[in-house]
Amino acid sequence: MTPFICIIPARLASTRLPNKPLADIAGKPMIVRVAERANASGATEVYVATDHAEVKAVCEAHQIRALMTSKDHQSGTERLAEVALQLQLDDDALVVNVQGDEPLIDPALIDAVAHRLHDVPGAAIATAAHRITVVADFLNPNVVKVVCGASGMAQYFSRAPIPYPRDAVEVLQGSASTLPAALVALRHIGIYAYRAKFLKQFATLTPAPAEQAEALEQLRALHHGFGIAVMEWQGSVAVGVDTEDDLRRVRALLV
Repeated sequence: MTPFICIIPARLASTRLPNKPLADIAGKPMIVRVAERANASGATEVYVATDHAEVKAVCEAHQIRALMTSKDHQSGTERLAEVALQLQLDDDALVVNVQGDEPLIDPALIDAVAHRLHDVPGAAIATAAHRITVVADFLNPNVVKVVCGASGMAQYFSRAPIPYPRDAVEVLQGSASTLPAALVALRHIGIYAYRAKFLKQFATLTPAPAEQAEALEQLRALHHGFGIAVMEWQGSVAVGVDTEDDLRRVRALLV
């Protein structure tokens, strides 16, 4: 069994869904639902990293450990980095970042990403992806794609359709509904496992031009030479909560 800890960043302010971590889902705040999933993954410890005392209080009322972090962080990774320093984690400790808006996340996915990082000593980060079969998803800039090398290490992440099917006109024009079987396209799943050493270094890394153009933070790691191991996930991918409609869908599933 691979030992790892889960840290769940939870920022109270949200443009599209204010007070999102505290949204009620079948009698429990969303952040509590997420932490319960993380606890079921086999993690040795689970922490919520928040910038608001109300979130911390709610977590503690449900016996979930929570740590206060700066309100100035620009990303969940920065918040995790602060927690890694607070906890004085060993450089080799494995930390899984579980998004605070995924109350239906599969605990097995969390565990699998931690194992993937453990099994690839040369990687600083591990993440997950699954096959894209629908052309609309392939062309959608809100669906992040990843291309991997033969060893399963990420070569590039993009909002653009990659790998670019130069000769598949029906795909590029959106006139086909499904991708050709020969076109292996992977959708990135937004879960990460980190070595604590990388988290401690992250804040010192300058943003990458590609990161700023694509608005994809993981490109910073690639730009600075840090390896990202990708695990192809065969299971289902849970619905995250970004909007009121998402929240209604999740509530309906957990009634």
